[in-house]
Amino acid sequence: MSDQLRTPRKLRLWEALALSVGLMGPTLAMGLNGAGIAATVGKSVPLVFLLGLLGVGLIGYGFWRLTQHFNHAGSVYALAGATIGPRAGFFGGFALLGTYLMFLTCTLAATGVFMHAFLSALGLRSAGPWVAVALVSAAGVTALNNRDGRVTARTLLVVEGVGILAMLVLAAVVMGRTATGTAPGRQTFDLSVFTMGGTTVGAVMTATVFAFLSWAGFEACASLGEETADPRRNIPRALAGSVILTGILFVVMMFAQTIGFGTDPRGVAAFGSAESALSTLSTQYIGTWFGLVVAFTAVASAFASALSSSAAAARIVFALARDGFGPRALARTDARTGAPTTALRAVGAFSGAVTLVMYIVGAAAFDTYYWYATIGVLCALVAYAVAGVGVIVFTLSGRGSIPRRELVIPVAGIGYLAFVFFKQSTGQTAPYTYFPWIVAAWCLIGVAIVLLAPSLAQRIGARLTGELTDTGSLADEAVKARS
Repeated sequence: MSDQLRTPRKLRLWEALALSVGLMGPTLAMGLNGAGIAATVGKSVPLVFLLGLLGVGLIGYGFWRLTQHFNHAGSVYALAGATIGPRAGFFGGFALLGTYLMFLTCTLAATGVFMHAFLSALGLRSAGPWVAVALVSAAGVTALNNRDGRVTARTLLVVEGVGILAMLVLAAVVMGRTATGTAPGRQTFDLSVFTMGGTTVGAVMTATVFAFLSWAGFEACASLGEETADPRRNIPRALAGSVILTGILFVVMMFAQTIGFGTDPRGVAAFGSAESALSTLSTQYIGTWFGLVVAFTAVASAFASALSSSAAAARIVFALARDGFGPRALARTDARTGAPTTALRAVGAFSGAVTLVMYIVGAAAFDTYYWYATIGVLCALVAYAVAGVGVIVFTLSGRGSIPRRELVIPVAGIGYLAFVFFKQSTGQTAPYTYFPWIVAAWCLIGVAIVLLAPSLAQRIGARLTGELTDTGSLADEAVKARS
């Protein structure tokens, strides 16, 4: 065992990209996230996702810029630690750890949900409790992540690749049939979905908050900085690629779904009430057999998202433990694969236990998914804001090559994050009204740790200095100055 992350062969660009895409779970996101927006803005769903892409781009800019200088298994933990200081780094990393733990829990529940739906579609009346599928999935993702990092990357590539291919086939058929007048309900190819379409600017901007949720986790590849070849080149490219590629996919798929159901009031109502929009359209436009294919890709996408969440969470746990927070055993890696074995088992056990508790208290699988997804996103907003402040501080310091004229981008990104957090925290009903307080409590624990344990901040600063210097970054001066 050792406390350095490594792989038998360094990961390549596409392998780092696979982690971010896998965590976002595009098939899962496209199957669930459009219906609620359609109920709010009518046929303008594609416009909402186009604007959401712009908002995510503002946030992704900060990660893109910072990873050109700093690369570390701790992601935001190191990016903020090297630019703002070790206390801010610990706080940002602690918030992001909450994100990945919650995402792992919710995607385990989603795997159970979609497996049950798939088996029911096959005609099986009894598939056992959903928690059984979730717990088996927890063991599966832990076992896969304990292997060479390339195994995880390739699994994600295959799983999400099949799902994305199926979605693109569906989109092509829907657009083709609506354009040629052969759609099953006489739906038409309608580009007016990229206009306000009778709704208000306020409604569209509010709906971008829900579109934003589809991109949560885009930064996951930043945690592979120590395992990727030429990380200051490949990690920024993977970050930009994950946002741009999924952004194009999301806009295309929301366009296809909107015109597939129809842009008249009846079609919009059908889209807004669809439990699984992709499966419904697949059955209508292609056939029942393709609906089953799409239903299975939803199961695989949920599992892939859990796989990515586990990998990202374990690397933050590993980084924190290596620098003095938590049991030293959590910083151990497998001598053969270089994977953070103990940390992987710890996060798998934690999320598996939480999932089991939710089942015991009678929570439905869909509720478990949405509740923990919401908590995870709120934690992510905090972590993203810390990273945004980090790029502002780094730019103003003049130590990097970032032009000061670009400061408007991270400032606008932080403003958008504040807007998203406000919308997610107001106008909700229980239990969603409790979630901002849960996130606040989690973040306050992080604040209390760094304030009540000053020696921890000093150790973190010293370790970050050495670790980031070893990777050839410019972080040593920043951490020494602030620790």
